[in-house]
Amino acid sequence: MTQVAVIDLGTGNLRSVAKAVEHVCGKSSRVRITRDCSQIDQADKIVLPGQGAIGSWLSALSDADLNTALHKALKTKPVLGICVGMQALFEYNQEDGGHECLGLFKGTVIRFENGRIAEDGSVMKVPQMGWNQVKISQSHPLWQGIADNSWFYFLHSYYACETNSAEVFAQTEYGIPYASAVAKDNIFAIQCHPEKSHHVGLKLFENFINWNI
Repeated sequence: MTQVAVIDLGTGNLRSVAKAVEHVCGKSSRVRITRDCSQIDQADKIVLPGQGAIGSWLSALSDADLNTALHKALKTKPVLGICVGMQALFEYNQEDGGHECLGLFKGTVIRFENGRIAEDGSVMKVPQMGWNQVKISQSHPLWQGIADNSWFYFLHSYYACETNSAEVFAQTEYGIPYASAVAKDNIFAIQCHPEKSHHVGLKLFENFINWNI
C-alpha cells in the first residue's frame, strides 16, 4: 500500500487536498495529514501544500522541526508542491519582508503589480483569484491525460520570476506570463490549486500517485 504524507504546516486546504488524493487512489493508498517526522520518513510520496503567507509557512516548518525530514524527502521521494508549497521551493520570496527559501529551483517570488492592464483592457486584480489556463511547455508524467491550456483554479498574489527555463513545465498569463509549474528529478510543483480544479486537478493527483521515479 502506498503511503502518502500531506505535510501539515497549518496553512492551506489540507483536508481538501487529502480528500482529493484519497478519491483518486481509493484503497490502494493511505493518506495522512501529518507533521510527524517519522510518518514523513515512512511515506512513499509527499504532498507539500500551502496557502497564505510564506513567512508563516516557513515558521511552521521550523517550529515543527520538520526541516531535516523535509529536506531528506525532497532528495529521495516523489514530491508534489502546491501554491505556497511551490513558492517555498525557490531561492527567495519577497513576501513578509523577504525570506530565503528552500532553493531547490532557481528564481525569486515577487508580487503581481497592482493595476496592470490585460490584453482585453481590463484591470488585473491582485490577488489572482479564479480560473486560468495552464499552457504546458514541457512534457511530464504528471501532464498525462491533461490537455494543453486546461483551466485550473488559482488564488495567489505572488509569482515566480527569473526562473530557469529548463525547470519550467507550464506557464500562465496574468498580465504577464509566469511559471505556473516547475519540475526536476523527483519534484513537481504547481502554482494553482488542483484540489479545487475539478477533473483536471484530480487527474494531476492521479498522475502523481502513479508517478514512479
